[in-house]
Amino acid sequence: MQPQPELDASRQAGPGASAHRGAGAQVLGLLVLLAASALVAGLGGLASASNVDGWYAGADKAPWSPPNWVFGPVWTLLYTAMAVAAWLVWRTRAEGTRRALTLYAVQLVLNLLWTPAFFALYPALGTPALWIALAIIVALAVVLAATLNRFRRISRPAGLLLVPYLAWVVFASTLNLWAAFTN
Repeated sequence: MQPQPELDASRQAGPGASAHRGAGAQVLGLLVLLAASALVAGLGGLASASNVDGWYAGADKAPWSPPNWVFGPVWTLLYTAMAVAAWLVWRTRAEGTRRALTLYAVQLVLNLLWTPAFFALYPALGTPALWIALAIIVALAVVLAATLNRFRRISRPAGLLLVPYLAWVVFASTLNLWAAFTN
């Protein structure tokens, strides 16, 4: 089966291949990726909302844990940067884009799973929930590192946009680890 000429040409063209997608498709693609990030953020917020002021308020937290109000603005910036990074990769239509975006989707699912595992499962399971959450966030860090690596091969700015996210996930992993050992 012969590849479609347009797709083949876009692979050869590299980053300039985004010209094959019209402005409307570009905007729609960005909006879809922003909406996916907003959905994950919103669902995570639902899972954590009642528990941040519940069990977590009295939990033993790492001495380097920031105040709770920091998490909302940081995650808002990170989710926005994630979506823009994915959009930069998506719009190139370069070779390897599908694999990179598949990794992106996997890390987004792991991101979505971590919050309910950490916050919502604790009242039912206790400390084992924090260990489950730790396994999820470590998997997230690994998949995210692979995503960043794939993204940077396709679009250097996309890879760079994921660096703060990976740093934050590693930082959050230390908070999760402390919580698992001390609660």
